[in-house]
Parts: sequence; C-alpha cells; structure tokens
Amino acid sequence: MSATTRKPAKKRWAKKPSAPKSAATRKGPKRANGSAKRPATKARPAQRPAPERRPTEADEVRVRPFWSGTVTFGLVSIPVDLYPANRPRQAGLRMLSEEGTPLRREYHNPDSGGRIENTEVVRGYEIDKGEFVVLTDEELEAVEPERTRDISLDAFVDIDELDPMYFDRAYFLAPRENAGKAYRLLADVMENNDLAGIARFVMRSKEYLVAIMADGGILRAETMRFADEIRTPEEIGLPKPKKPRPADVTAMKKAIAKLASEQLPEEALQDEYLAELRRIAEAKRKRGQDVVEVEEPQDEEDVGVIDLMEALKKSMAAASGRGARKRA
Repeated sequence: MSATTRKPAKKRWAKKPSAPKSAATRKGPKRANGSAKRPATKARPAQRPAPERRPTEADEVRVRPFWSGTVTFGLVSIPVDLYPANRPRQAGLRMLSEEGTPLRREYHNPDSGGRIENTEVVRGYEIDKGEFVVLTDEELEAVEPERTRDISLDAFVDIDELDPMYFDRAYFLAPRENAGKAYRLLADVMENNDLAGIARFVMRSKEYLVAIMADGGILRAETMRFADEIRTPEEIGLPKPKKPRPADVTAMKKAIAKLASEQLPEEALQDEYLAELRRIAEAKRKRGQDVVEVEEPQDEEDVGVIDLMEALKKSMAAASGRGARKRA
C-alpha cells in the first residue's frame, strides 16, 4: 500500500496517561523541547483536588456507542460497537453579545447583504479557483457509498508498514452479543504477531479507510487519511538532506542524551493552557464576577465524563457471559 514510507518502532504505544491532575496540585511540567517551565506569575495557595468521579448507574445507561456493526473477513463475523478513543478538548470559549446572549451563525449574501435560509443553500464543487459546478441532491446521493454495517477486512499487514502520518482519529471496538470469544481470539493473534487489519467501512454516509490494531487484548481502530491528503517533502519545498560532519553528529548525540528518557513523561501530556483557563473561570465564578447563565437544551450526544475503559471491560464481560450461557 502507499502508506509504507517510514518504519516506526515495533512497540510504539505510549503509556496510557492517568487522570489529569488538577491545576493546583500538579507539578509544573517540563517543556517537550527540554526547556524549563515558564515562571509562575503569582504564587497561588494549594487547593484540595476534586474527588474522583465514579461512573454512576445513570452514566451506564447514557453510555452508548455511536456506531455498531460487524468486523468480517472470510467466514469470520464479529459484532462490535465503536467508541471514540479521543475526547476533543477545546477551550470552551463561546461567542456572546455584550448582554451575555450566545450568538449563532447565519448565512448572508455578501453582495446584497440579505439573509439566506437553509432551504436556499445549494452545494457547488470547486473545479478551479473561483469556478464552481452546482451539484443537485440527487447527484450527491448517487455517489454516496452503500450503507452497510460491515467493517470488511481486506488485508492483514505488519504493523510496521503503517506510517503514523496517515492516522486520523482513534476508536475502540468493543464486542457485542456473544462475540467475546471470537473478539479475544482475533485481538490475541493480531497483537502477538504485530499485525494490523486494513478495511473500509461506512459511517454517517461517508466511507472511511481504517486500520485495526490490538493493544492489551482490546481492538483499536484508527481511521486513516487517503494518499492525496498527505503532502510530500517535495511539495512543501524542504531541502534535500546532506550528510552532516562527524563532529556535529557527536555533539547532537550528547545533547539528545541529556534529555533521554525511558518513558514518555505523563506531565508532558497535560494541557496547561486549558487548565489555566479553567482556573481563571472557576475563580471568577466563585467571586460572582462576569457570570452569565443560559438555559440550553441537553445535547443528545453528550454522554458525560465516564471511564471508557471500564465500559469496554463490562461490554467484553457481558459478551463472554452470554456466550457461556448459550453453550450451557
């Protein structure tokens, strides 16, 4: 496949980070480039860390996958649920009016200044700069991929054949129904032989290229970028590499050795910026300063903050239990 340009190390799974420490109790991290932490602008008294939130029964009811299907190859079929492994971390900043009302975006015609309703919007394919061809809903529907519930594995490759540059988003695959035994067997064989499965599947009317890997007995899926989404060094204009002088190589090795570590430091994975924003917002809320309360409907996709690994373990245990009862 075209995604075979680099050879990452055999075992490149990073140590799973523990729950983020609070901004008040966390030690200041070193920068990724080895520089010292930025000096504190003002000493702050230590605060008692918030108690760990345990999943409640209500959480377990709300926890649900956003896609369900079947991993298939040959005569093997394994029903699975798909969970996102990434939780988007945004600053949580929202545009408000001076009165505190949340703002919303609308379409307007830049020529007339008039508002455009959603029913008046059409979609155009940009062939050249500033040149569009309007496509109808029927034409767009005609090229949509067939909606299936299968993750059809087309090939198994050595995991070193996958260039991480092609990885896009990570997901967990959990077994459904009585698939626990087959799920564990597939995960065990793939992990012990350093294999990755390559497949395509359709989710929300879009076809994805995906690599399925096993880590710790759990299947993980990485959606991948297609070849035309990856820029080459030549396209960027990077200079061709030149052979360095031996003295420069020695000096560089010494500089790297000073920062060498056997494990990725957990503090390097903490987001200082968001923690600081939250600290400022919490402090202002305690003072009752600039607080705006807005009633908004509950988002159906908001499933709360829960222990996803615990949910996966329960799913696997339930799948195994159903299989055992069926054999009995």
